[in-house]
Amino acid sequence: MTPTQTATAAPELTVVVPSYNERDNVPELARRLDHVLSGIAWEMIVVDDDSPDGTSAVVKALSRTDPRVRCIRRVGRRGLAGACIEGMLASSAPVVAVMDADLQHDETILPAMLAHIRDGRELVVASRNIEGGSKTEGLSPIRQAISDLGRKLSAMILRAPLSDPMSGFFMLKRELVEEIAPKLSTAGFKILADIAASVPRAPSVAEVPFVFRERVHGESKLDAKVALDYLGFVLNKLSGGLIPLRFIFFALVGASGLLVHMLVLYAALRSGVGFEWSQTLATVIAMTSNFAINNEVTYRDGRLRGSKFWVGLALFYVVCSIGALGNVGVASWLYSGHAQWWVAGIAGAVMGAVFNYAASSAFVWRR
Repeated sequence: MTPTQTATAAPELTVVVPSYNERDNVPELARRLDHVLSGIAWEMIVVDDDSPDGTSAVVKALSRTDPRVRCIRRVGRRGLAGACIEGMLASSAPVVAVMDADLQHDETILPAMLAHIRDGRELVVASRNIEGGSKTEGLSPIRQAISDLGRKLSAMILRAPLSDPMSGFFMLKRELVEEIAPKLSTAGFKILADIAASVPRAPSVAEVPFVFRERVHGESKLDAKVALDYLGFVLNKLSGGLIPLRFIFFALVGASGLLVHMLVLYAALRSGVGFEWSQTLATVIAMTSNFAINNEVTYRDGRLRGSKFWVGLALFYVVCSIGALGNVGVASWLYSGHAQWWVAGIAGAVMGAVFNYAASSAFVWRR
């Protein structure tokens, strides 16, 4: 690739590209940007979450021949939203764009998006949900369902009306990012929706249609976990940020554990097992289920593997056992003080959940 601008030109536009295992796609994306952004002073910042396929090494090798390409290698930190935030804050250009590294975003519309920014817009979104756009070509049924769910939920929290709040392809003035950066969550995939929900006032918005392409290399990182992540994000925003996002996930997983508990208890009793043993079995299986799901979803950025998984499971059993004692103790104390049975029950359950969350964060998935 031959640079079409001098290395000393101050960039007007920074294209932030979060990546994980995209070594085959990033060089091609850089080549395409060089073509479509001809005549525009630009740079590309690839924020790589320490990809095991050597993506960061490929990007650094590319930067030695083209200084417009930069790499931020994140070690011990994971998550698309956090990568996007770090990349945008690392830019000194007045305008920043975010797009995927997998070539599914249509880079040819970047000049049109920049034209809207130059005309005074603060936020420009590449939308699949307006006339001329489409998402059926590159999205699986699960990803389409997640996108549709996100769009419906977003109406409750966004200060900027967006037809495609789950889009990962957008452009905005960097000063807007600088203003709201402390309010943004580094977890999950909902960076655009988080921006639109965190701004102090409704920004001027433009939308440009685009067609979602099929992935050529690598695998998608989006799955059903994203739907849970987005639901937690909406609840966090509706609470004004008072309820931590991670606690929402922890509580939702706990609710699923209750269902597991009841199903196992029913099956064991139907099999002729005594109640005490059935209850014990159901409790252990429910705790194990909660631990496994929390490890994959709630604490996925600190996921335990190998021997640490089993040590963490043992600690989780201890934490939940202590939490159960606290639950019963608080509920019994309130009930003995003539509180309504349901008030005492809810208070005990909340106390147990808060203790389990705090202790799990401190001892099981400590960072």
